Order: sequence, then structure tokens, then C-alpha cells
Amino acid sequence: MPTDPYAKRLLWFIFMGSKGGLNRIRFISHIRNKPLNANQLAKEMNLDYKAIQHHVGVLEKNNLITRVGDKYGATFFISTFLEVNLDVFDEIVSKLEKST
Repeated sequence: MPTDPYAKRLLWFIFMGSKGGLNRIRFISHIRNKPLNANQLAKEMNLDYKAIQHHVGVLEKNNLITRVGDKYGATFFISTFLEVNLDVFDEIVSKLEKST
């Protein structure tokens, strides 16, 4: 099935075309392997809790992650939209790795 051009543009912008994209890639990579809450992500990524909250906002607004639970203990998963478009995410990560 061909990739949705809207999805491809959105993912490229969120992960490569905006400030914080590299941390959002790391965020998605962490929760792709194991769903985590914001505090766990802050520790694993060695980022400030407020930075994690900012990235959560960006990723939720763009339907790239799903929250299960409330407030402090909410656990984050990749969304169905992102699951369907993981090939584009992997392409972005691959191109980034080749450029470094």
C-alpha cells in the first residue's frame, strides 16, 4: 500500500523540520519498545520532565502517541496512525543515521 503523502509530510516536519525533532525520535523509539510514563521517559532520556511534557503535547496534538491513564501516571503508546506509518518513521531514522 502506498504511503499517504500527508502522513509523510507530517512525520518529516515533526521529526526533522522542527526544533526538538531528534528528542521526539528518541521519545518514539523508547515507547515503541516499551510504553512508559513521562517520569520514566525523563529518566531514560536524561531530559527534564517539562521537556518531556512539551514533546508529549506536540506528539499528542499530531496524533502520534496515545495516552492511557490520567495525570502523572499516564502511560504513552505509539498511536494507530503512527503504527500504520512506521515505515516512514523508520525511513527518517535511517536517513538521519546515515547523515551523522
